[in-house]
Amino acid sequence: MAFEIDGLTFAAQEWGEPGKQPILALHGWLDNSASFYALAPRLHDVHLVAVDMAGHGQSSHRPGGAPYNIWEDVAEIFAIADQLAWEQFTLLGHSRGAIISMLAAGTFPQRISRLALIEGLLPEPTKMEDAPEQLARSILGLRTQASKPLSLYKDLSSAVKARERGMFPLSNAAAAALTERGVKGVPGGYQWSTDQRLLAPSAIKLTREHVQAFIARITAPIKLILAEGGIPKMFSGFQREVSVFPQVDVEVMPGGHHLHMEGEVDAVAASLNRFFEKTPL
Repeated sequence: MAFEIDGLTFAAQEWGEPGKQPILALHGWLDNSASFYALAPRLHDVHLVAVDMAGHGQSSHRPGGAPYNIWEDVAEIFAIADQLAWEQFTLLGHSRGAIISMLAAGTFPQRISRLALIEGLLPEPTKMEDAPEQLARSILGLRTQASKPLSLYKDLSSAVKARERGMFPLSNAAAAALTERGVKGVPGGYQWSTDQRLLAPSAIKLTREHVQAFIARITAPIKLILAEGGIPKMFSGFQREVSVFPQVDVEVMPGGHHLHMEGEVDAVAASLNRFFEKTPL
């Protein structure tokens, strides 16, 4: 399954049948649509399409010096939904995908029926006076990534082992799912298919006021699942930032950042199924 948008190909995976509850699933930073391989089959009565975001998985890289700004992803989400003929749909997002989902729901609130978010809602807010330094870091980071050689793995199992030991540790099964969709065969072995430019700092970050403005426009019910060993542990102020938005239903579960891919997946699925049942389309 794939979508052609503005010269880019967006690969996707599909679970369920057309005519069921439409859900567009957005993965996290440096992951791909396999992020939902365990969760999607456990969701009831859904037609779920999980997309490899630009520069990830089997989707196209952005051309030339085109940046990976999250607002570009927002435009592409709605272009994909248009091709699916979905006027209204649910967004299921993990981490970076959850942040993009929030922005999308604030941009065109009439089109998003529900937000089901895992380990993400709002980016760490920045201050306006930090913008020049942030831009400088981004420019230098892009230069660094452009000159950096890609890692080469002699076989797939070596790449899986590397993925297990990433920023967020993964089980072998979860790492294998992401790796199989996130590598390309090259002479001598395998390399990640992810665009290295995604590793550079963002050129512009949102302020607290930006984030509040987007969330204030959201009309869809919001379910946010957090992991005890995930975002709240990494960013001590995250739950405080979220607490100012009474419309967000927050549930904290045991597990790590990728709890929806691990042993906690049944609990995550049960929570989301309850949310979907309480908030019919």
